[in-house]
Amino acid sequence: MKSWLLLPIALATLSGCGLRPVYGGGSHGTVAQALGNVEVAPIDGKGGWLVRNALNDRLAAMHSGSGPRYRLVVKLDDQISGFGLRADAAVTRERRTLRARYQLVDEATGTQVLDATAGSDAGIDVTSSEYATIAAEDTALERLSQTVADQIVTRLALFSRKAGNP
Repeated sequence: MKSWLLLPIALATLSGCGLRPVYGGGSHGTVAQALGNVEVAPIDGKGGWLVRNALNDRLAAMHSGSGPRYRLVVKLDDQISGFGLRADAAVTRERRTLRARYQLVDEATGTQVLDATAGSDAGIDVTSSEYATIAAEDTALERLSQTVADQIVTRLALFSRKAGNP
């Protein structure tokens, strides 16, 4: 019963700390407008195709219709390394690592306004079936692509909010 009394106090404390939602204002807010003005440049490879589609899915929801003001250039590093070994030196585990270096370029001036990185990794069990291992590697790449795209969009949103309206 005492916890119900603490809830209004906790909410009042949070509102006084300056905590503001990133997407304040919804689709008409400055962050959503800025993200809607980003065009994603083509990215090489299967991982690049997956990351670009994931980025376009996330940014299209906020598209403002005024045309791209920024171009997002992404370079990927996709690696698979084996690290679990049996007594006969056969690999039993793999780690798939997807790293992205991305730059946000102002289309009007050609100026780079943001240069950052994102990345994630996933563990993969290597089985006696080559097909199952390849399928697990592909599934890991799909998940990693979504994670990297989420990281990039979050960083762009924070940059947009900090910059006011890039």
